[in-house]
Amino acid sequence: MILKKERRKRKSIVDFKSSFPDEESAIKFYERIRWCNGVISPFDPTSKVYKCKNGRYKCKNTGKYFTYRTGTYFANSKLGMRDWLYAIIMLANHKKGISSYQLANDLDIPQKTAWYMIHRIRASMAKENNHKLSGEVEIDESFVSGKNKNRHKDKKVEKCQGRSYKDKVSVFGILERGGKMFAKVVPNTQARTLVSIVKKNVDVGSIIYTDGWSYKGLEKKYTQMSVDHGKHFYGTTFVTDDGEIIQVTTNRIENAWSVFKRTIKGTYIHVSKKHLQRYVDEFVFRFNTRKISKYERIELLLQYAAA
Repeated sequence: MILKKERRKRKSIVDFKSSFPDEESAIKFYERIRWCNGVISPFDPTSKVYKCKNGRYKCKNTGKYFTYRTGTYFANSKLGMRDWLYAIIMLANHKKGISSYQLANDLDIPQKTAWYMIHRIRASMAKENNHKLSGEVEIDESFVSGKNKNRHKDKKVEKCQGRSYKDKVSVFGILERGGKMFAKVVPNTQARTLVSIVKKNVDVGSIIYTDGWSYKGLEKKYTQMSVDHGKHFYGTTFVTDDGEIIQVTTNRIENAWSVFKRTIKGTYIHVSKKHLQRYVDEFVFRFNTRKISKYERIELLLQYAAA
């Protein structure tokens, strides 16, 4: 298994180097995606643009100069576009992401620099975690924390099991069946907190499947159906008089959380509470773009760089 992973890794690096042999090829690739219909001034989109020397452009209306970097998250970076492009491709297409240590090793740069790059890219991924959902949606909370059993007895936290968030960070997710997902780190799992998020991100009239947790306030504008794990009721399927098949289950959102936790545990090992939302955004980006090709995912992420 390890040898197979190493071969895949070497192949991806070789493919990248052959596609982008130098800095100029990486810059041209990004410019084609950012300005697919011609170069547009970031200062005045209506202005005529002049091409100048050394990869610079000039906005006629404002008289300002700009480059492919202007207005992007790598505008002030000393790293070349080839390095940024490699990081974007790796982060976009690795099923479970890539750690800053791995990226640092691939690019031969300090780990802190790699960490900075990855978090800048994750910040742009947040643009995909912003869709209004509708139809049949499943909602569920998840909790991310360290293993209490692994702590020294003097540092163990009492009564932190289950839904208690004394030593955990709560993440609330909404998943449209067959569609996209929305997820957000929340301060608590109180009904008032979660219901307000549902109302903001789910169209009125949608059917909402829950795990039996109290979501008081949804019943007026939504149809709510629930499973109850505490009573060993994990869901059911029935057919309405109109022949519609109804599946009362939250398996899809629970499976999504399972993948997210395995990613955290297997790739990143430890994630701080401060930066957890960035990792959630990365996961949602990957989930929401699961139906498009690798190239389309890279193109979308590059478009987000300057959005």
